[in-house]
Amino acid sequence: MTAQLTETWGDIAARALEGRKPSRDEALQILRADDDAVPALVAACYEVRREYFGRQVQLYYLKNAKSGLCPEDCGYCSQAIDSSADISKYTMLNEAKLMEGARAAAASNARTYCIVASGRGPSNREVDHVANTVTKIKDELGLHVCCCLGILKPEQALKLKAAGVDRINHNLNTSRRFTPEIVTTHSYDDRLDTLRIAREAGMELCSGMIVGMGESDEDLVDVAFELRELDVTSIPINFLIPIDGATIESSTELTPRDCLRALCLFRLTNPRSELRIAGGREVHLRSLQAMSLYVANSMFVSDYLTTPGQAAQEDFKIIDDLGFELVYPEGKPGDASEATGRQACETSCRA
Repeated sequence: MTAQLTETWGDIAARALEGRKPSRDEALQILRADDDAVPALVAACYEVRREYFGRQVQLYYLKNAKSGLCPEDCGYCSQAIDSSADISKYTMLNEAKLMEGARAAAASNARTYCIVASGRGPSNREVDHVANTVTKIKDELGLHVCCCLGILKPEQALKLKAAGVDRINHNLNTSRRFTPEIVTTHSYDDRLDTLRIAREAGMELCSGMIVGMGESDEDLVDVAFELRELDVTSIPINFLIPIDGATIESSTELTPRDCLRALCLFRLTNPRSELRIAGGREVHLRSLQAMSLYVANSMFVSDYLTTPGQAAQEDFKIIDDLGFELVYPEGKPGDASEATGRQACETSCRA
C-alpha cells in the first residue's frame, strides 16, 4: 500500500483547521498511506481533533427498541427480511424498558441515549410512543437523545423535535454508487430525504457509514465528502461485523491500520463534526482502539443492535489510560459520582 504524498499530513491538517477540505487525490492518499506513515497521519489528525474537541470523549448508549421484523433487504443487517441470522425479534419496547435503558445509559456515564428501531420507517403510533417516552427521559435524566427510526415523514420529525429529541441518526452507510449493491428496498435519495426532513424540523443530524462491505476507496471518499456537504453534527463509523445468516456474511479484510486510515479520512474531511468509533471497533481495531481516540472523539459504551460490545469497564480504562476526559450528562459532575456510575454500570449497562 504505497502513496506518493506531495504534502505532509501536517499540511493537510493545517488546511482542515482553516476550513479547507483535502482534494480528492489527497483523500485517496490518506486511505492508501503506507503502514509506516499511519502514526504521523494519526498525529496530524489529533491536532484537528484537539482544536475542536480538546481531550474530551463523549459516550453513547444504544438501545435496540425494536428488533427484526424488517421489510428492508440491507445486505449487512442481521434484521433484514432475507436474513437467517439467529437474533431476537420483538416489536417496539414499552416505556418501562426504554426508561430502563435510559437509566443504564446514565449509569454508564453516557451523555447520549440512542433509541434505534428496525423497519423501513415508524408508524405514527410508534412515533407517539417514542415521543412520550423521550419527554420522560428528559424530565428524569436530562440525557441527550438521538433516535434512529428509519425513513421519517415531516410531521413525524416535528413531533419528535417537540418531544425533545435532539438528533436523528440516519446513516448513508455507503456511497450513492455502491448503495444498489447492498440494498434494493430503498434508495440513496431516500436517505438524503430523511436527513433533510430531520434538519428542517430543527434536529441535529447524525449520519455515517459502514466500512468493509466491499466498497472501494473512492466510495469511502464519496461518503466523506457528502457528509461534509450535509454538515452533519455527528459521524459514526462502523466496521462491518460478519454475522452468520446476513447476506453479507464476511467483510473486506480490514486491519486495524485500515480502520485508522478510514477514521483519519473522515476527521480531515469533517474536522468540526463529532467522529465516533461505532460497531465493529472491538473486532477490527482490536488493540488499537485507544489509538483511534486520537482521531475520533466519541464511542459507544454498550452493546450494538444484535451484537455485543466489550465491557464498559474496558472502555473506561482506555479513556483513563489516555488521560482523556469524559463529557458527562448534564447535571452529572465528573468527580465522586464517576465511581458510583461505573459501579452501577457493571450491573445495569447491559440491560
